Amino acid sequence: MTTPLVRTIPLRPGLNLEVREAGRGGSPVLVLHGGPGPAGVAPLVEHLASDHRVVAPTHPGWDGTVRPDDLDSVPALAAAHLDLLGRLGLRDVTVIGTSFGGWVATRTALDDREGRISRLVLVDAIGPVIPGRRITVPAGPPAPASQGGPSAQAMAALRAYAGPTMADADLLPHLSTVTCPVLVLWGADDTVVTPDFGRAYAAAFPHARFELVPGAGHQPIREKPETVFTRLDSFLTPRTSATGH
Repeated sequence: MTTPLVRTIPLRPGLNLEVREAGRGGSPVLVLHGGPGPAGVAPLVEHLASDHRVVAPTHPGWDGTVRPDDLDSVPALAAAHLDLLGRLGLRDVTVIGTSFGGWVATRTALDDREGRISRLVLVDAIGPVIPGRRITVPAGPPAPASQGGPSAQAMAALRAYAGPTMADADLLPHLSTVTCPVLVLWGADDTVVTPDFGRAYAAAFPHARFELVPGAGHQPIREKPETVFTRLDSFLTPRTSATGH
């Protein structure tokens, strides 16, 4: 088992990112977590570390980290992660995002003016407004962290970034400008954002592949990790990723 190195990287006055880093060689991967926080992507970080340099920041506001008042939107959060890539001098980066992290990953790819990002992977991601397809937030209290649910602090941070609608009406039309290869993985039984939502999301990119993960809901990395890892490893091989299809 790989134990990530955890360090705090100052990006600007008042904004520090807590970052987990693992792996030493291979192309870099930026892993962006969803509502449950860094623990939700820990198995993914561990898997990727054998062949990649993995960088997994904690979104400010999760796990006791401080969210500055002006860090209050997904574009602002994406800009912070792009600053992180610049600070670390990383290029040819694969960005992987789950759920809310997928929205941030998409925005990061859209706003990448320096060509640092070469691939994008979305896992049951939210973000765009898909006509006729809504995000269904589970009723009742959130699942405890032990079951993969977000904490109250994480939900507050999520609302600060995502807003009341948990979506960006302007996002979908701009996805046609993302020219890198995209892999969209989706739990076949996801009821938060259905596979049809995922298919429409993928179809908006010029070079995207959509793949279902059988037997998984909204958290395939937790529910069907080996299936996710197999699909991901195939996408990340140079022969496969070069086609973008």
